Amino acid sequence: MLLQIDHHSGQPIYRQVIDQIRRQAMAGQLHEGEQLPSVRDLASQLRVNPMTVSKVYSLLEMEGLLERRRGVGLFVAALAKEKASRTKTDMLQEALTKAVVMAVQLGIPEAKVRDMLTRLYQKYDSRMRRQEHE
Repeated sequence: MLLQIDHHSGQPIYRQVIDQIRRQAMAGQLHEGEQLPSVRDLASQLRVNPMTVSKVYSLLEMEGLLERRRGVGLFVAALAKEKASRTKTDMLQEALTKAVVMAVQLGIPEAKVRDMLTRLYQKYDSRMRRQEHE
């Protein structure tokens, strides 16, 4: 599990870790049933307070993304397809909301934003397709 903390982002560390674990689970980089590092191990790896990691794990467990197995540890939970789809949609909605707010604040016309989004989508979608075929 690859996680990176940006101490200058202005976003709380626990939120950064939650978002990254959620993204990796939704993208299939963390597989159903995969065990996560212990609180101590992840806190040491990220160089953060263990209480921060404990909070992250608790919130993701309440969300249903992780499941605790007594005496064994935390694992990626089986996600129903509907929940996985809804979570992906929620994540995209959050990212697009930030982009749209910025566009409005900068005075960029809606048509230009649509064109930019279309070009970026085509650019990255074609890259993903090429990687899948390699």
